[in-house]
Amino acid sequence: MNNKFQFDRRILQQINFILILQLLPLFAFSSYLVYEINEHLFQKQMVYYGISAIAFFVAFLIPWRKYQWLIPLAYWVNLGLLLSVELFGKKILGAQRWIEIPGLGVTLQPSEFIKITVLLMLGYLISRHPPQKGGYGWRMFTKLSFYILIPFLLIAKEPDLGTGLILLLTGYGVLFAIGIQARIWIILLIILGTSAPLLYTHGLKPYQKQRIANFLGKPSYHVQQSLIAIGSGGLHGQKKENATQTQLKFLPVSSTDFIFAYLGERLGFVGMMSVIGLYIALILHLLTIAMKNSKDYYVRVFSSGIAFLFFISMVVNIFMTIGMAPVVGLPLPMFSHGGTSFIIFSVLFGILENLLAFRFYFMYNSDSKITMMKRNL
Repeated sequence: MNNKFQFDRRILQQINFILILQLLPLFAFSSYLVYEINEHLFQKQMVYYGISAIAFFVAFLIPWRKYQWLIPLAYWVNLGLLLSVELFGKKILGAQRWIEIPGLGVTLQPSEFIKITVLLMLGYLISRHPPQKGGYGWRMFTKLSFYILIPFLLIAKEPDLGTGLILLLTGYGVLFAIGIQARIWIILLIILGTSAPLLYTHGLKPYQKQRIANFLGKPSYHVQQSLIAIGSGGLHGQKKENATQTQLKFLPVSSTDFIFAYLGERLGFVGMMSVIGLYIALILHLLTIAMKNSKDYYVRVFSSGIAFLFFISMVVNIFMTIGMAPVVGLPLPMFSHGGTSFIIFSVLFGILENLLAFRFYFMYNSDSKITMMKRNL
């Protein structure tokens, strides 16, 4: 009994509770705003929270370090699902991104789950071939790029360029944090810069070019209403009954893609800066975890990967809302109403907490309990 108590205590000591506590204010802000917009959506969001909590604990309890051989399998299965979208996918609003599960009427979006498996795969590969001093050369960089580029191309073809770019930038952000020789980045930037006109002409679909044209020219209706909502909020925001942009339905998708605009309308500049401050604190904490665990490449990849996911998604969504980026239909992470984003991030945080809690112990028995054995670091 004493050994079990010691085991539980040592596990609890390794869990990063501050990381979890940092998410709670974001949930509070989000729930408050969604409740004001629509009580039915609020009830659904509470269900999403419950499912996300279960997903977190399931991800936390899986012995990732022992069953590492499952990681490549999960990656290739997820890649197979992305390929199946091309053949059997369900088209919604002109985009073929979903697979319908027969008999259940439930749709699955493999492009969201690939964020998890790509980070797992990068951690798996990097932990087996750590970078030498000075960073990876072309050979390892090309190998790691393969596991990022293949899902990116499949997602972009759906088409879902927004999600694809988030995955692409996150993947290469992780490689930057791990260490790649500087000359490789310089050569890639030169190639990307010189080929940009060709990529724009032949790589983008007409509606994507139109979004860029709207961004460079007159703002779209969505952005115009968003700017009006934010401007009317002033410093401290409007009362609910005076938040006419949202309450009178002028602001489209106010609970999802443009929830930041409603935040500005209701809580003003102070509310917007408070939420941005919460995101910055969370991102800096994740990067600090990555730096403190520089020799544990699983933790380093996952912590920096989640940080990049949060940063890129937050910046793109906010810039889109204020007219400084094209509208791409990207939610504010763990803030916009919707189940998929919450569940995916909950799984990511569950895996990260598992990697942190058991980073000094690696033997799992058949009952999925951990035999506390000190790892030789």
